[in-house]
Amino acid sequence: MWSKRVAKWKELVGEYILGSRSFGVWAFALTFAATNASGGSFMGFPALIYTHGWTLALWIAGYMVVPLVSMALIGKRLNQVARKCGALTIPEVLRGRFESPATGLVATTLLVFFMFFYLVAQFKAGGKILSTLLADEPAFQWTVASVAQVAAHVPWVNQAEPDYLVCLLVFAFAVIVYVVYGGFRAVVWTDVMQGIVMLVGVVLMLVLALNQVGGLEQATRQMAEMTTPEHGRGVIRLSQPAAADQLIAKGAWIVDGDDVVRIAESTVIPRGSQRSGELEMLRITTPAEKERLREEIASGTIVSAQAALEQAEWTPYEFGADRSGVYVTHPGPSPSSSLGFLALGSAISFFVFWPFGAAGQPSNMVRLLSFKDARTLRYSLVTVAIYYAVIYSSLVVIFCCARVLMPGMEVDPDRTMPDFAARLTTNIGMPWLAGVLVAAPFAAVMSSVDSFLLVVSSAVVRDFYQGMINQHASERRIRWLSYSVTVIVGVLALLFVLRPPRYLQDLIVFATGGLAACFLVPMTLSLYWRGMTAAAAMAGMLGGTLMHLVLTCWGYLERGEFTAYEFLGLNPFIWDLGGSLLACWLAVKLGPPADSGLVRRYFNRG
Repeated sequence: MWSKRVAKWKELVGEYILGSRSFGVWAFALTFAATNASGGSFMGFPALIYTHGWTLALWIAGYMVVPLVSMALIGKRLNQVARKCGALTIPEVLRGRFESPATGLVATTLLVFFMFFYLVAQFKAGGKILSTLLADEPAFQWTVASVAQVAAHVPWVNQAEPDYLVCLLVFAFAVIVYVVYGGFRAVVWTDVMQGIVMLVGVVLMLVLALNQVGGLEQATRQMAEMTTPEHGRGVIRLSQPAAADQLIAKGAWIVDGDDVVRIAESTVIPRGSQRSGELEMLRITTPAEKERLREEIASGTIVSAQAALEQAEWTPYEFGADRSGVYVTHPGPSPSSSLGFLALGSAISFFVFWPFGAAGQPSNMVRLLSFKDARTLRYSLVTVAIYYAVIYSSLVVIFCCARVLMPGMEVDPDRTMPDFAARLTTNIGMPWLAGVLVAAPFAAVMSSVDSFLLVVSSAVVRDFYQGMINQHASERRIRWLSYSVTVIVGVLALLFVLRPPRYLQDLIVFATGGLAACFLVPMTLSLYWRGMTAAAAMAGMLGGTLMHLVLTCWGYLERGEFTAYEFLGLNPFIWDLGGSLLACWLAVKLGPPADSGLVRRYFNRG
């Protein structure tokens, strides 16, 4: 509301899209940090730490230098060029730099395509967090039951879990409203508060986790004794026919002889029947974990079903099965790869991927258009570097502790963070504190969603409609088009995420890699190379995108998972950048020379 009041006294388009380029150190640093620390950081990343152990410290290490690369590489120069050509969006920078509408159109199309996947990942994270936090509230359960009755008759929507659907609707409505109402300034100011909430939440969670696990040394010792669980399918059998329809909730535990098993999907055993249909399950294999789980089930600390197993078949991990120590050593256990989770080449590649991938994100580039002077950029760079070092190193420790304190989360890994927050606070008799802890990932999700919504809507309205269809559109029309596109994109993302992939981080990596493959090389060369041309910029964007899509499809065909193929053991991002750079170089060599007038305008002083 305050942002809306400020906007009344400023030029509409520049204020709504870029906040009039007026942000100082704290606002700029925290909006940059919060936008990068997305739902992947607080939902997908913890799920991977939990699943694969300490090797994730190598996987994320490059994030500590994200601001050193992404801000320093193009920040000052990008801001100068954007001011010189009056650009408010990234496609507009490329269009203005080469005076080429075609370049702007290609950039807008690819930006919207990859940003949509990013939005889908964040919407899933928002829905998961809320559904975990509100699960035991009577009013929420009543709402879920009511919505389930209505959604059951709506195609596509009826495929989503009712609790997740309700939370997804609430989350989407809240974010879309404040982005539409307040614009970029509202996004930045909420990012500042969300950045503070993230830091406080992570520090509190770190203290609680270490205290309850008995210290980092104790956690690591117990992780070293663990063996990987086994995924499988089987049937649940009750001791006698059900007197009424009996619900077996997702996440319920079953003890059957030596087996301690967790159910990965909910089911209802009809009245008069003893058996369920075939269900996905997870079997714990570590003796110490099984013993502790039996004690917790006996005491009623965790939910269990009084049933036995039939026809259960188990699949061990491809790497790490029946082997202790895999959670504390490189490359970490993997259910699908015989090479482990993180090959050495991939670890090195990720150290390149995160900082340079972040440098190629349009949502970050937009931030680099909004700071007011070079001093702001320098101080913000140091601030964000320290912020990331605290956040990510703490998350690795926290969710290694979660691996010890909360077994069986492989049944729904993206719920690890909110479930662990609830467990930590319940253990100290302060369950209300879970709201403070879960506010951290929720802030991360919201700070990313609002930024991505604004980037997509501004690209469509400013670059496509105003840049190519109606250059003299009135401010009133631009304003209402911006509102409308923001709502439409948000609703489409909501519909798409009703059936999300298993690992949220897969979407994050795909979208991050795709955007960087598309924009990093062409934008950097456009800012620093006099010989760069419009044709080369378009070739670089298309070449990087094509390489990214080919490797992703290759990986899907080989593994059946939404992950890119690692040719020669290297992260696909390396090949994406190589393809983009090669396409730029060929286009410069084979195409017309750079326009001398544009070279003088953007490279000569004065």
